[in-house]
Amino acid sequence: MRQLFGLFLKISLKIGIAALLAAFLLPKSLHSQQTPPAIEWQQSLGGSSIDNAYAITQTNDGGYIVAGSSTSSDGDVTRHRGLVDSWIVKLTSAGAIQWQKSLGGSDHDYAYSIQQTSNGGYIIAGMSYSNDGDVSGNHGLSDCWIVQLTSAGGIEWQKTLGGSGSEEATSIQQASDGGYIVAGWSQSTDGDVTGNHGSADSSDDYWIVKLTSGGEVEWQKSLGGSNYDRASSIAQTSDGGYVVAGWSLSNDGDVTSHHGSADFSDFWLVKLTSAGAMEWQKSLGGSYPDYASSVVQTSDGGYIVAGWSQSSDGDVTGHHGSADSTDAWIVKLTDAGVIQWQRSLGGASDDYANSVEQTTDGGYIVAGWSSSIDGDVTGRHGSVATPDYWIVQLTSGGEIEWQKSLGGGREDYANSIQQTTDGGYIVAGESFSSAGDVTGHHGLSESPDCWIVKLTPPNPTGVKPTGLPTPSPWAMNANYPNPFSTTTTITFTVPERSFVRLSVDTEQGVEVARLIEEQLEAGEYRVPFSGDGLASGTYLYRLTSGSTSLVGKMTVVR
Repeated sequence: MRQLFGLFLKISLKIGIAALLAAFLLPKSLHSQQTPPAIEWQQSLGGSSIDNAYAITQTNDGGYIVAGSSTSSDGDVTRHRGLVDSWIVKLTSAGAIQWQKSLGGSDHDYAYSIQQTSNGGYIIAGMSYSNDGDVSGNHGLSDCWIVQLTSAGGIEWQKTLGGSGSEEATSIQQASDGGYIVAGWSQSTDGDVTGNHGSADSSDDYWIVKLTSGGEVEWQKSLGGSNYDRASSIAQTSDGGYVVAGWSLSNDGDVTSHHGSADFSDFWLVKLTSAGAMEWQKSLGGSYPDYASSVVQTSDGGYIVAGWSQSSDGDVTGHHGSADSTDAWIVKLTDAGVIQWQRSLGGASDDYANSVEQTTDGGYIVAGWSSSIDGDVTGRHGSVATPDYWIVQLTSGGEIEWQKSLGGGREDYANSIQQTTDGGYIVAGESFSSAGDVTGHHGLSESPDCWIVKLTPPNPTGVKPTGLPTPSPWAMNANYPNPFSTTTTITFTVPERSFVRLSVDTEQGVEVARLIEEQLEAGEYRVPFSGDGLASGTYLYRLTSGSTSLVGKMTVVR
């Protein structure tokens, strides 16, 4: 089940995080002529029982690392320990398993978030009820469980965080100082947790924890009011602070301007300083439930937030179904948290957005799932009762460029999406299907597999689509992601055949890398850059050709 809810919202409706959205790197005037990307490869991973993938990210070697959970002890899964294990899978660039690890103890253990670290290993965040096997130090009920792995999957260290109540970590990121920022929720008022705002009956607060590189608590913050508040996503911002997204039922304490009743949640966005002090907070939504699942900072310093909404008032317009159905809801904010635009996506049935990322052309790719067969949704594989992965590419202004339904005849839920260095997309979730786009299912029809899908780039690097006019003029988009610790992508447009030099310099003008020095045809180009050998700091990437000189700024985080 979707990490946002953990064990709290075990509702009958299966919530996953979906799908794939891809962006063509062409001038905006050409976007209407783009078509969705194709499936490059897909892989069903797991055994005969229940296997779920919650997060995926591309690794430095061009492969992928997947975090999820498994109750299987056969098929692709070995060394199963308890009732539910965290399951980590390393894939090659072609989707073959390099290694897999079952992590946990004799109880329930889940991995919800994963990132490759600056030393080539992996940091994982989730939750654990165990206090044996790989898990030690449990405080009571469920704890946030943080695990640092080597590049080969060995445990370097693990840390249980929490108190005598329940805790869950839903999102983790390596910070610019080499430590880690963790977001989730807590019900405790003891142990590692202080400042909880709620009562004994409704004590869930956002819980934000800053760790050192070795896993020691540097600081922690409980954020919220007297009702339920749960954080689902966190990202470090360019000023060294953090932005957090989730949902809140509160209208007191740290939370103001709640839109609905105490029974219905709002998106709740919080901007923190590097030390964890609150800079601002925003409640977004309408009079019905609204849940935020994913947030990232955008190249203009603002934020893009993805989730789902049942509202059709307040901040929400364009809702497709009734108040009983959900739309995917995407909101673009300024750096101060003011709404620039919002978009309700979907049809008359249920539609969810669980993952969002800015693409190298300045647009946004969204993944989730859809049960609709109308409105914005086409190409569905199953019935209204059997959702598909749903991938949507938006322009920088929130218009749909393309959308794609992926799956088979059963339920398919996408949880995580990322644009890859080749301009394509990698998507992770779970699938009950064994037909349509899905092959190799391991279990029974009632047992999902982790389902990984690699999509092609909508337009191959540097190739101009046949019959379309030459892009112009010279342009260089903001690199993405920025800041970055492993790989970023620099995107630029060449209006005519030209000799081009692309370099990376220090802020003082000293060249540290030469990426391109050759004749290029007219077109749009994506150049991945790992920053190997560079220390943390700000660098310039410089495009020159004749009298043309364009400069962008990037930040390396080690």
